[in-house]
Formats: sequence, C-alpha cells, structure tokens
Amino acid sequence: MPVLSRMISIPLRIGEIAFAAVVAGIIGSYMDRNSSSDNWPHARFIYTIVVAAISMLLGVIWLIPFSRGFFTWAVDIFLSLCWFAAFGLLVQFTRGSCDARAFDWNGITRGGTCNRWRAVQAFAFLSAVFWLTSAIVGIWFTRRERRKVAVDAPYVEVPTGL
Repeated sequence: MPVLSRMISIPLRIGEIAFAAVVAGIIGSYMDRNSSSDNWPHARFIYTIVVAAISMLLGVIWLIPFSRGFFTWAVDIFLSLCWFAAFGLLVQFTRGSCDARAFDWNGITRGGTCNRWRAVQAFAFLSAVFWLTSAIVGIWFTRRERRKVAVDAPYVEVPTGL
C-alpha cells in the first residue's frame, strides 16, 4: 500500500470513528433519559446506533496495519449510504420539533435540545462523507494497482493458426 494512500486513509478512519462515537453518545444519552416513555420513535435511533456501532468497529479494525487492503471500498460505500439514510431519518425527526432546516447549524455550540440534534445531524452527515471519501480512495487505489499490474505484465504472443 503506497504511503500517500495510507496517509489519506488513516485520518479518514479516525474521523469515521470519532463521528460515529459522537452520534452514538448523544443518541444513547437521549435514549437513556427517555427510556421510560412509550411515545418516542425507537426505530430510527436504534438504526442510527447500530450504524454507529458497526462504523466504530470496522473503523478500528481497519486501522490495524495489514488488517485489510483497499479492497473494502464496497463496504465503505454501503456504510456511507447507511449514514446518509440515518442523516435523513434524523432530519425528518427534528423537522417537526426544532422547526429548522437540515443544514441550519447556527448556534450549535450554545447547548439546548435542538442544538444537540443539529450536532447529531452534522456528525452523521460528516460520517457519511468520510465513508464515501474512503470508498473513493479505495477505488482509486484498486484501479491504479490493476493498471500497474497490466502494464508491468510480460507480453505473451498467442499462436493463432492452430
């Protein structure tokens, strides 16, 4: 694995782990506080926590040297799509209660419930983008390696008149 590809991949994986941890922490805290209530949308939060847990697990495993090549780009694309779906579910959840647009993240550091949900949306979106970028780097590396093998392979003439 070339140095440039590894230098790009490691910060992306660290970001993926960090973003998933933030999303899981905020949603887990909300679920813990509201566990006694029966009238809250369980499924979207459970889905997002599961996506975050899988992201953290794969991010940590794929940070270990020699644990994978760049051939996991299909999983990166799948997780990116899962994160985009989680982002959409979170936007739909806050649309009625916070009366805000999806990308209106002003005042995110002031605290409060709506600002916390905006932070979750922001980190879910960033996680989706980082997973998609990891997939693009993986595809780039894989295609580059295939071309290099094809160019370096010896030329063999096949007899045609048999």
